[in-house]
Amino acid sequence: MADDDFSDFQDRKEDRKRQKAVPSSRLSRIGTFGKLVGGVAGGMAAEGARRLTSGEKISTRDLILTPGNVQRLTDRLSHLRGAAMKMGQMISMDSGDFLPKELADILATLRDQANFMPARQLDGVLKEQWGNDWRKQFRWFNPRPIAAASIGQVHKALTRDGQELAIKVQYPGVAQSIDSDVDNVMTLLKVAGFAPPELEIDKLLAAAKQQLHEEADYEREGGQMALYREKLADTPGFVVPTLHEGLTRERILAMSFEEGVSIEELGNETAVRRDEVMTRLMRLVARELFEFGVMQTDPNFANYLFRPATGDIVVLDFGACRDVDPDVGNAYRRLLEAGLAGDRDKVREETIAAGFMLPIVAEKYRDRVDKMIDIVVGEMRQDAPFDFGDRAFVPLLREEGMEIAQDKDTWAFPPVETLFVQRKVSGTALLGARLKAQVNVRRISEDVLGSTEPLPAKAA
Repeated sequence: MADDDFSDFQDRKEDRKRQKAVPSSRLSRIGTFGKLVGGVAGGMAAEGARRLTSGEKISTRDLILTPGNVQRLTDRLSHLRGAAMKMGQMISMDSGDFLPKELADILATLRDQANFMPARQLDGVLKEQWGNDWRKQFRWFNPRPIAAASIGQVHKALTRDGQELAIKVQYPGVAQSIDSDVDNVMTLLKVAGFAPPELEIDKLLAAAKQQLHEEADYEREGGQMALYREKLADTPGFVVPTLHEGLTRERILAMSFEEGVSIEELGNETAVRRDEVMTRLMRLVARELFEFGVMQTDPNFANYLFRPATGDIVVLDFGACRDVDPDVGNAYRRLLEAGLAGDRDKVREETIAAGFMLPIVAEKYRDRVDKMIDIVVGEMRQDAPFDFGDRAFVPLLREEGMEIAQDKDTWAFPPVETLFVQRKVSGTALLGARLKAQVNVRRISEDVLGSTEPLPAKAA
């Protein structure tokens, strides 16, 4: 067998392994969760017996986070796709500094890998959305996806009139299963000790469900993509796909195909190029928050492509776009202005006013709070490139905040809208850390704040 033939054989073999029909009915998805719970329970029993015989201490959390159980969790979430897999992605993106390394590493695979639909299931979705003769609209349609994620998979196609398109096809049953999937995943997180306090879970669940329902509406996403294309039309260095309205449906999103490599390939570029591109991304986040009044709140690295020849960034996936609440945007503005001015008392005051911290925290732990403020303000006020690859300040913040975090009297759930903004900010910073980029955050902040006005209040 020639080398090329062997390579093709291996690719086909790998494709067959990754082709798994998405459980589309409510009953089949519940059954999959049942298998997961049963497998985890069996793994806990085996690990518990092993630890007992060896005289080791036993905790529920340790029993759940065995390599076998973590792998079961990852495999099942990948098989289910949809809200279940999306929750796993969110956990790994948002909690990378705080999860056990083993869990963080395995869950991180959910960001980049997913199974995809067998051809028969794919054809069924396309017929349901486009009609039985859907193939007549294309010169060719590649049945093998070029990307597979949590809610849908993307195919390359060429229309009869010569337009090269990327077609995102939603997995069947995903939209209908969002509420139950989120509830089931939260139950697992609760058992593992990752869920927030009981009184706050309802708020988190409601927010997660709302966002996922919005992401499952591809016609809505198409509108958001067109909006971003308009807002970035005069900004060099960004590319936003063009919506193909004629082929877009509630469960199918058609757009121009845009060339590019993974944004993480930027790590192979010069430091100057890495810093320049990361500066553009950080400026975009600031403009979203203080100028656009709308933000793409999912910072998944797969939502960006990089073009080495031009340095352009291709921005993808607008399902998680949401309007910035003016109260939230303006609270961030006041907080950032206080930090840039080095006004510790004002930072503390605005942190409480924004709902990020209860007044009792500042009363009981004034010294610790002020030390944390000094660390953050000290980093942001430097008129020099901030080194995202240097995470030395994170353990310092964790050390100061540990005692506060263990005091149940200080627990508070921040305003839901701030969670989405914070996720974008922290996720973008995580990309900067991955790329070891250095960016003058102070200059960006002062520039964007100085060129914008506070967001207008909501109409009554």
